[in-house]
Amino acid sequence: MKTEKDKGPTVRTLRVGEQVRHILSEILARGDVHDDLLTKHPVSVTEVRMSSDLRHATVFVKSLLGKEEEAVLKALRTNTAWLQKSVAEKMTMKYAAKLKFLSDESFDEASHIEKLLRDPKVARDLAGGEGEVQD
Repeated sequence: MKTEKDKGPTVRTLRVGEQVRHILSEILARGDVHDDLLTKHPVSVTEVRMSSDLRHATVFVKSLLGKEEEAVLKALRTNTAWLQKSVAEKMTMKYAAKLKFLSDESFDEASHIEKLLRDPKVARDLAGGEGEVQD
């Protein structure tokens, strides 16, 4: 029997997460945050995962230039209280979600997998494997 933990995110948590993502993206794109580092380095909010009670939001970000990613994360974490307040003002929810900023590593992982698949040894194995299936 599946428990509540085994289920994936609900439509509501996905919808709220996407709304938070749009609001944060808009704030960062307009440069509303009074932080020189965040105005100099464009930041993409790639995903927001909400907790089931909608009180916590894990925000995955990627520095668009790929530079000073740790410094950008530190600046976002420094401005978390202001960002939480700004998001809460634009949403119609009972509670303001607590934001937690993390670096989005999915692009790096995808690049690594793509590089591995381009390796001549892997390509040879894949070509050999396809030939065996076609017999």
